[in-house]
Amino acid sequence: MKDEAARTTVDDHREAVAPRRMGRLGRAEALRLLGSISLGRIVFTHQALPAIRPVNHLMDGEDIIVRLHDGAVLASIVTPTQAGGVVVAYEADVIDPETHLGWSVVVTGYARRVTDERELARFAARLRPWAQHPVTSAALRIRPDLVTGLQLTV
Repeated sequence: MKDEAARTTVDDHREAVAPRRMGRLGRAEALRLLGSISLGRIVFTHQALPAIRPVNHLMDGEDIIVRLHDGAVLASIVTPTQAGGVVVAYEADVIDPETHLGWSVVVTGYARRVTDERELARFAARLRPWAQHPVTSAALRIRPDLVTGLQLTV
């Protein structure tokens, strides 16, 4: 009886939501939307397995800047000896839970540790951590190679 009621509620909700169309976003529009928010998810490899962490970000031109804190797994994915960087994916979206309208952007590219002190200071001033962590001056720069975006409309 309980399962039937739950199914009916889900079915009623599905009927209340009009069919959606999914359109592709161009690179420029996808990056513009990414710059309009500050929270996303970075996907990287940790101990040979995929790992995902929510992080806040800012845009520096087309590059995504993510601040790091000491002791975090994410801080160890790019060492100074990996000048070429490591491949990561970055995803962010805004999808309304009621209307199911919104967008999603996925960027794949190389993450490199930011080492320039002036850049680090500039990013630290603009990118405030959303969780309490020890102060750090480390950051990652993700240079987008592949940018895909989808928009859900009526």
